[in-house]
Amino acid sequence: MMELRPAAGGAVMAPGILSVGLHLIGREAPSLAALAVAGVLRLLFASAFACRLIRDRPRFRAAAHTPAALTAVAATCVLGSRISMLGRQTAAAVLLATATALWPWLTIGVVRHWKRQMPGAVFLVCVATQGLAVLAATLTLAGMGDWLAPGALGAFCPGLLFYGQALARFDLREVVRGAGDHWVAGGALAISALAASKLIAVPWTDPWHTALRWAALVTLTLALIWYVLLLAAELRSWRPHYDVRRWATVFPLGMTATACLSAAGPTGTAGLFGLGEVLLWVAVGAWLLTLVVFAVTRHGAR
Repeated sequence: MMELRPAAGGAVMAPGILSVGLHLIGREAPSLAALAVAGVLRLLFASAFACRLIRDRPRFRAAAHTPAALTAVAATCVLGSRISMLGRQTAAAVLLATATALWPWLTIGVVRHWKRQMPGAVFLVCVATQGLAVLAATLTLAGMGDWLAPGALGAFCPGLLFYGQALARFDLREVVRGAGDHWVAGGALAISALAASKLIAVPWTDPWHTALRWAALVTLTLALIWYVLLLAAELRSWRPHYDVRRWATVFPLGMTATACLSAAGPTGTAGLFGLGEVLLWVAVGAWLLTLVVFAVTRHGAR
């Protein structure tokens, strides 16, 4: 079985969220192709880590305590959200149950091993939590039961708190020297905005509805500020070499685009849709570029 690091989970999350975004703009064929890639990679990685659990448990436990391990939860939620859009609500619900079961075990282990001056992967604790909120809200809107709505909101609020805790531990020097996962600093806010935009559509009483609308707009604005800041840092300090953490760059690009597309209607800000479409094609280009660099690097290594 091939050797894989937990950070490789970003390679599942990237095409998964691109599939969601492409569906939202009506590009169904490339959306399904991206979903197929994400699904195959998810099965491959799950098999690889299951083999590690059987053959080398100490190493598996050590990897499970790193923030990157939370990509298992986030990737499962992203796939579940896209599968729900296909009308496969039972399969999406199974993925939600799987992610919910993984979340406390992984999150407790990760938080217990937090330290100061951490890389961008520290924000995955927010991404994973908000992934649960997005999938639960998606299933609520798909008619799987209003009882899921409080659970979605119950994940959304702690997710924001986790972002603050992660930000306090983030090494800001990663902005100019990070290997790719520093982009999750903005992507975590983007998935928070996506969760809020989904929750807006749930029939809450007015105080909650207004609060969620503002939460969507504020988190999305902050995500776009991070986007500009991180892009400027990339142009100032170019890092063209391949690193597995570069997949964690593509995911925030796609998530920011998808958040804009999803928030346009619920927040009443129509201009966000056009912005999201532009950013989505940027994300698709980044995914293809990363794939090419990965292939060239692998060929060179051989």
